[in-house]
Amino acid sequence: MKELQLKYGCNPNQKPSRIYMEEGELPITVLCGRPGYINFLDALNSWQLVRELKAATGLPAAASFKHVSPAGAAVGLPLNETLSRIYFVDDIRVPLSPIACAYARARGADRMSSYGDFIALSDTCDEATALLIKREVSDGIIAPGYTPEALEILREKRKGTYNVIQMDPSYRPAPIERKQCFGITFEQGRNEVCLSDPALFENIPTQNKEFPEEARRDLMIALITLKYTQSNSVCYVKDGQAIGIGAGQQSRIHCTRLAGSKADIWWLRQHPQVMNLPFVPGIRRADRDNTIDIYISDDYMDVLQDGEWQKFFTKKPEPLTREQKREWIAQNTGVSLGSDAFFPFGDNVERAHKSGVQYIAQAGGSVRDDNVIETCDKYGIAMTFTNIRLFHH
Repeated sequence: MKELQLKYGCNPNQKPSRIYMEEGELPITVLCGRPGYINFLDALNSWQLVRELKAATGLPAAASFKHVSPAGAAVGLPLNETLSRIYFVDDIRVPLSPIACAYARARGADRMSSYGDFIALSDTCDEATALLIKREVSDGIIAPGYTPEALEILREKRKGTYNVIQMDPSYRPAPIERKQCFGITFEQGRNEVCLSDPALFENIPTQNKEFPEEARRDLMIALITLKYTQSNSVCYVKDGQAIGIGAGQQSRIHCTRLAGSKADIWWLRQHPQVMNLPFVPGIRRADRDNTIDIYISDDYMDVLQDGEWQKFFTKKPEPLTREQKREWIAQNTGVSLGSDAFFPFGDNVERAHKSGVQYIAQAGGSVRDDNVIETCDKYGIAMTFTNIRLFHH
């Protein structure tokens, strides 16, 4: 198949619409549903991300994509009891495989942003992963293959209209890519930079020059995630998964704040008071996620005022005070941070430090590198200058 006609483009008024190959066959097969223009953009960008994560780490990888940027990305490390609970996967009736763990992590990091996501898996989708996907609000999935059990589960989702795409893992695109804007064609070489190269850790200007293997892995995950995130972008990673992604901001400090805020929310969801919220039986998953998000925020009274809390809880919980939140966030350590370009000022490091960042990978090359290095040294943060920019538009 050389082309596939689509219902419409980004918006219903943008017709006609199609995807096609100028040479050769399309490397995808639609097994179920009718994916749209944005679905395919998410699918093909997220597939590149998980393919590269798998190649760099040797571990199964998953991504949760929304509007051509990842809401979450992770590799398939086992889940502890806390993560199983906050990702709401502790009741799955079959053991979680590595690829299922990867998706649980990718989806669970920022559940609000992952609502209605497009999923990418580096490995064959199995029954355990399909069972996780079945109960979430999602637009579709791309993977190199599906077990018969998984395909049967996914084909039942959304009354048989769930988008299931199979990707040919042997496909390699041409080295030159093109896109159009306002009738003008842009052309460039594909971004094939290798982000698992040990040379990324050769230029370490900070006093602390120690990067444990886990930190190197997490920084690779951060940089590969940023390679497929709309710029400007910053990514916080811990224990093999992105815990905060700030995408598409005009100011880098706003990226750092946005991603740091998401990392803080991820950590606050592990607070015992949050994990033990007395939800009413049968509450919808989306309502529960939204309620947790508001409860953690400064707008907690929106769900705790009389007449409201009864909709969500069996009894009115006490709010988390600012001091409680500050003390809990201070316990988060060992976080790695990647930036898709240089930090222009030390304020980015100041903000990152508040969310437990101890390792940083960024391009370097700012006229204020000295200020950034000095701020890292103040907190004992190890930082490497990668000399690689990762803008993606």
